Amino acid sequence: MAVMIELDGQYRQLREECGLLDRSERGKLLVTGAEATEYLQGQLTNDVEAIEPGEGSYAALLDRKGHMQGDMRVLRPRSSVPFGSQTTQRNNQLSDLWIDTEPEALEAVRRHLGMYKIGREVDVVDVTAERALLSLIGPRSVEIAGSAALPENFCEEVTIAGTPVLAVGTAAGIDLVFEAEARERVTEALLAAGAAEVTAEAAEIVRIESGRPRFGAEMGTETMPAEAGIVEQAVSFTKGCYIGQETVARLHYKGKPNRHLRGLKLSAAAGTRPGDAVLLGEKEVGRLGSVGVSPAFGPIGLAILRREAEPGATVAVGEDGVTAEVTALPFG
Repeated sequence: MAVMIELDGQYRQLREECGLLDRSERGKLLVTGAEATEYLQGQLTNDVEAIEPGEGSYAALLDRKGHMQGDMRVLRPRSSVPFGSQTTQRNNQLSDLWIDTEPEALEAVRRHLGMYKIGREVDVVDVTAERALLSLIGPRSVEIAGSAALPENFCEEVTIAGTPVLAVGTAAGIDLVFEAEARERVTEALLAAGAAEVTAEAAEIVRIESGRPRFGAEMGTETMPAEAGIVEQAVSFTKGCYIGQETVARLHYKGKPNRHLRGLKLSAAAGTRPGDAVLLGEKEVGRLGSVGVSPAFGPIGLAILRREAEPGATVAVGEDGVTAEVTALPFG
């Protein structure tokens, strides 16, 4: 394995070349069976029935009050690459779907989909431990993956080091999903092709700069999609009913969210930590979600704040005298 470069070097690699990050801890579910598509259509916020082979969609699972239980990618691969030998030829049809989600959301999503499928021809299988997921981040990601330039959430099969791999387009590059036992040889092939290993800390800086919220950080079980700014990507207003739809639609058409995802340009990162209170005057307007030190912008963070904390306002973060300017997203 390559020696890990310093954080600034990792940042340059992510911005100018290609960084490699192992994200195999993300939750991975297979949803198969004749009623799989119809079932997910009634559970998730986006239009699962509109997903064609080789495509995918970003979606969320909500409770009945419209609060998020998790967000996820829903993919419909053209082949059986992510399903492997566990899926029978009979099940390897257009009804087969692949979900991956943040580790913090996996248990709730798995439990919900397992509970509400009773009486339907649907199987939900957790294959988190059996599949690796490597992220290529940066402008050379497509070249190093050997894939097409895929739109976000679209997917295709490629072969790396003799291993069938599902390549998935992301906003920052390409994700690769394959059998976990091939992780070492696929990693070595990607490094030999020009990728460089980076830490989660470096990748988080790039995510924070882009203003993309993450479940388990900015988003949680008290968050509505509109508050996190993900409605355009994650919610369909033309599909049929799903859990939490009434609240989401009412907020979209008749109201304004009381909270919004914002950026924070911090006076310092030291002394701040996720979960710190954000105060406007003496009033708490939110909690810090993520924080990092960007080589381009200095100490920055993301938080979902009450709407009175508008861009340009100065807030206090935590108890150590750190202040921040509230800013619109993305940074820059």
